[in-house]
Amino acid sequence: MNKDRLTQRYRRMARNNRWSNYRLLGACAQLSQTDFEAPRSGFFPSIQATLNHILEVDCHYLKPLRQIDQRPEPEGISGPFTSIEPLARAQLAADLELISLCEALDDARLLQSIEWVRPELGRIAESVEDVLLHLFTHQIHHRGQVHAMLSSTRIAPPQLDEFYLEWDLALRQNDLDEMLTQAHSHHADS
Repeated sequence: MNKDRLTQRYRRMARNNRWSNYRLLGACAQLSQTDFEAPRSGFFPSIQATLNHILEVDCHYLKPLRQIDQRPEPEGISGPFTSIEPLARAQLAADLELISLCEALDDARLLQSIEWVRPELGRIAESVEDVLLHLFTHQIHHRGQVHAMLSSTRIAPPQLDEFYLEWDLALRQNDLDEMLTQAHSHHADS
């Protein structure tokens, strides 16, 4: 395995994470506010609450990951948000920051220990790799719940289980083009 092979996997997972959030939030943007807030079965009681939880945990995990290269905390990504538009903008900012953090990784940084405070545990140390694995697993877990909740609405749940395989590039090319436009717009606004 070459030196960059391990960190390349995290870069790809961060980009796939962005694509999955883009697809899911795009579907949720088609919901009425009533459907967005409606009580549903899940770990959190609504699509709104679950998406806010995903973003809240992303922010919680991004905070110690910023220690890797002492980057500042971006503004405007903390919620909770009552409607999908500002929540989607904040999730975009968090996703782009995660991609940027993963792009800056090398093997040494991936194995680096970072320290953070958990209210129930106090100060703890974890490896960057373990924090990233947990963050990606958390995202997948709760996106799946939102996906299932969408099944009880008029909006069809989007396809989320494809990975960045060459054979399906044509199936996601429009998404990738739109995401690139969003990222450029986000950076221009920042």
